[in-house]
Amino acid sequence: MLNLNQLFENIKTDLKNSKKIEELDEIRIKYLGKKGIFTSYIKNLKNFSFEEKKKYSIIINKKKQEIISLIHQKKQKLTELILEKRIKEETIDVSLPGRRTEYGSLHPITHTINYIKNFFLMLGFQSVNGLEIEDEYHNFDALNISKNHPARDSHDTFWFNDNRLLRTQTSSMQIRIMKKEKPPIRFIFPGKVYRNDYDTTHTPMFHQIEGLIVDENINFSNLKWIIYKFLYHFFGKKVSIKFRPSYFPFTVLSAEVDIINNNGKPLEILGCGMVHPEVLKNVNIDSKRYSACAFGIGIERIIMLRYGISDIRYFFENDMRFLNQFKYN
Repeated sequence: MLNLNQLFENIKTDLKNSKKIEELDEIRIKYLGKKGIFTSYIKNLKNFSFEEKKKYSIIINKKKQEIISLIHQKKQKLTELILEKRIKEETIDVSLPGRRTEYGSLHPITHTINYIKNFFLMLGFQSVNGLEIEDEYHNFDALNISKNHPARDSHDTFWFNDNRLLRTQTSSMQIRIMKKEKPPIRFIFPGKVYRNDYDTTHTPMFHQIEGLIVDENINFSNLKWIIYKFLYHFFGKKVSIKFRPSYFPFTVLSAEVDIINNNGKPLEILGCGMVHPEVLKNVNIDSKRYSACAFGIGIERIIMLRYGISDIRYFFENDMRFLNQFKYN
């Protein structure tokens, strides 16, 4: 009994000195495990008389329950201390400004294409995407572009073979739509086009939106009205606009449209004109009954003019310093 009391005091001393939960587990195993000291005491009871077994087993079990209770209390206290220490170490200063969550945004080209599509949708235009790999007929022949035209040369056009090429303009979709649809026709054709050129104002791949109207009594005044409406919507009503006679193989009359900058200098932004009767003939539309007008807008070009961007290559370099300036909701 003296040894048992001394053992109990030793256990209390060990518990008092323990600083970690792992040390508590070691103490529990040492005294209460299958090979622990209390287990040894119980095994030794077989050497005692029946009365002594009964007496000592009650005492041993009582001490065992006390130890279990002490271990539980110590474990609870250590857990609270660990939690308190962690709270102090992980204290959050709620007065600090929050971390801003970065959200993705549309590329300025994508945003502008959507903006233009929505504008022409209000005017009754349908939007259709076209093939980027074209044949010679739709890209050149049907658009009244002669066989010796410099646009057909390899220094300007990416050819796969004698017939297949990367389209140089979205005008090829004019032919496909006019062959497929019957007048009245009112479409725009946004998409990528390809030309073999690369400098501050040209890239091998860029974006255009082509517009086409085919109907009875369409004239150049209708075309001018649409272009004025679009440019005022895109650049603001204070912009100064100038139509300048030009030449395109697939339109007659033909014009290029300039806006006048603050220095009074004209800047070209798009080409337009009345669709050539020969082009209408190529798609079996009666040019005596129907007339058509078309316009082509360079997307990168008008974005550069709108925001004062000096180099078209910025759009394709994925420089976040540039792209972060365009955050659209």
